[in-house]
Amino acid sequence: MNTTRWIWSALAIGALGAAGSAPAADAGFDAELAAIQQEWAAANYEAASKQARAAAFAAVVDHAAKLSAAHPERVEAVAWDGIVLSTYAGEVGAMSAMKYAKAARDALHRAERMDPRALDGGVYASLGALYSKVPGGFMGFGDDALAAEYFRKALAVDPDNIDSNYFYGEFLLDQGKYAEAVAVLRHALEAPTVVGRPPFDGGRRGEIRALLATAERKAS
Repeated sequence: MNTTRWIWSALAIGALGAAGSAPAADAGFDAELAAIQQEWAAANYEAASKQARAAAFAAVVDHAAKLSAAHPERVEAVAWDGIVLSTYAGEVGAMSAMKYAKAARDALHRAERMDPRALDGGVYASLGALYSKVPGGFMGFGDDALAAEYFRKALAVDPDNIDSNYFYGEFLLDQGKYAEAVAVLRHALEAPTVVGRPPFDGGRRGEIRALLATAERKAS
């Protein structure tokens, strides 16, 4: 864990949707959740400038907070509130980042208490990514051992999930476990295409390929 600077990446389980733990079909809720996911992908992968990216993420934070407030009983809404907040923490200055990171942590732990296996392991993977990226010690609450535990739990729920493998591969790379990172990141690229989500699917696979190239170079 780097305790002297923020080392964020895109902390969102973008491939996951509303399916899984929903108590009943709700087309309106599902449409709102899908819109938040699409907005996140557009902000992360399609924003034309740093200013546009910051504005787009601020809008997604507001949208996700409203959905969570309107549906506090829906684990997907609570989880995505945390996911979006964790990403936004990487977009703001260091003085504000911890505020959003802590809010993300609280929302994700709330989702974990509601249904720890929600979003096909996405709650676990998001917590793993958050704990691995936030500084530890007096600066924050980062914890590599806890992050590794959450990644293992995420992969136990869905060993083939593109995001869980991406985040775990990135974590292994940061830990200097290059050969293990190569294996995990290659497995991430074997995940099925995310249908109907080309900005996310293309963007995430690009990130995975970049990490894989680094891991392969360091492992050789």
